[in-house]
Amino acid sequence: MGSDGEKPASPTLSDTGNHVSEAIPTLDRQEEKRLLLKLDAVFVPIIMLVYLSCFLDRTNIGNVKVAGMPEDIGASDVEFSTAVSIFYATYVAFESPWAILLKKLTPRVVLTGLCVVWSLTTIFSGFITDIGGLYAARLILGACEGGLFPGLNLYLTMVYKREEQARRVSYLFVCAALSGAFGGLLAYVLLKMDGIGGYAGWRWVYIIEGIFSILIGLLIWFGLPNDPTNAYFLNEREREMMQIRAKQRAQYMGSEEFSWEEIRIALKDFKLWISGAIQFCQDILLYGFSTFLPSIITSMGHSSIEAQYLTIPVYILGGACFLTLAFVSDHLCIRGPFIAFANVFGIIGYILIICPTSNAVKFFGTFLCAIAVYSGPGLNLTWLNVNVAPHYRRAASIGFQQTIGNTAGIVAGQIYRTSPYLLGNIFSVSALGLAQLLILIHWLYLRRCNLLKKQIASGKVQDKRRVKTGDWELDFKYHL
Repeated sequence: MGSDGEKPASPTLSDTGNHVSEAIPTLDRQEEKRLLLKLDAVFVPIIMLVYLSCFLDRTNIGNVKVAGMPEDIGASDVEFSTAVSIFYATYVAFESPWAILLKKLTPRVVLTGLCVVWSLTTIFSGFITDIGGLYAARLILGACEGGLFPGLNLYLTMVYKREEQARRVSYLFVCAALSGAFGGLLAYVLLKMDGIGGYAGWRWVYIIEGIFSILIGLLIWFGLPNDPTNAYFLNEREREMMQIRAKQRAQYMGSEEFSWEEIRIALKDFKLWISGAIQFCQDILLYGFSTFLPSIITSMGHSSIEAQYLTIPVYILGGACFLTLAFVSDHLCIRGPFIAFANVFGIIGYILIICPTSNAVKFFGTFLCAIAVYSGPGLNLTWLNVNVAPHYRRAASIGFQQTIGNTAGIVAGQIYRTSPYLLGNIFSVSALGLAQLLILIHWLYLRRCNLLKKQIASGKVQDKRRVKTGDWELDFKYHL
């Protein structure tokens, strides 16, 4: 039995969960692998570039902080921390609406529109003169970028099967890591433009990175089709295979019609809330580390310019480790234990940074932290992705889970205020400890649900479940 909870040649399941007589054709494994390679070759670079530009525009505030921006606009430490946090006020408010509207408004319109608006906002950020302008820019960025991550995740579920998703989601978080590495390198170069045209170097960081993002918006419009099963780059046989894959995923995708009932089911699902709690803990690291790593390194005695390029190997290691864990997670269809495993490195890393160790040891600790920073949020989101069905129940779950998790960004902006950032680092390692407990609870709950379904199917236990459709169908096996 495949990870979708269906046998490839078994009858399809209709949107209501009733069996129909038509048998689903099987696909040649090698032929399907070639199709996946082609899908990855087109979709993955576009998706990675758009998320790279998004995260770059979001976190470059950490690069400009050490380059004199607060002083130039007359912002105090408290006001600048507020500017970091205020981004997440609109970010979390707009995540669920954009996720639910994605299919109705079409992915191309939603994703391109959001990208263009946040890109223009980034460019205009290079011309702000006071803290009020920075607040306004961060609020607009949050409203637009809030729809991107849930939207891209939903788009991936329209293309790939459950057991194929972790490594594709990992590409997004690798981009978050690359944005840190690339952002540090780019900031290092752009800050040398200080004085050109009468503008400070930090202004050029915003202007150039915003122009880059505008170009990515055009790539989305022309590169991502609204219906991946009929993508422009597929031949007739490949489109036929995509239709077969869609039938194989029918139980997972479900009805194309919007349903408030599915939204209500999602909101009552324990999986959503426990996943959201884990995501909150993991995002404390993600937003604190990715935004303030240059400042953390500066607090170790390095100059602001050195801090920009010293972040690069840290981010690269974090991304590489996540790719590896995601690949193994997909292969084994196991999620929770890999999140917990990655978190162990983060706990050790933060302890090394917090304790009275040498700056060299503290810097080594940032590498360990990076393993947990990207692997934890990405694998946890995948864990929810593959365990919720059908589409609109999953859209609501992803949107609300991200809303819960991303409120951590508000916290991160407040706990990383002054060097040497002891409060922020202690808070982060405590969040990791709590996440480990929540991961265990989530894993035990899913194991219990799988056992209950098995007992009901065998007739050992009476079926008293209120919800019996989508991921609650008896032949839908949850990934642990």
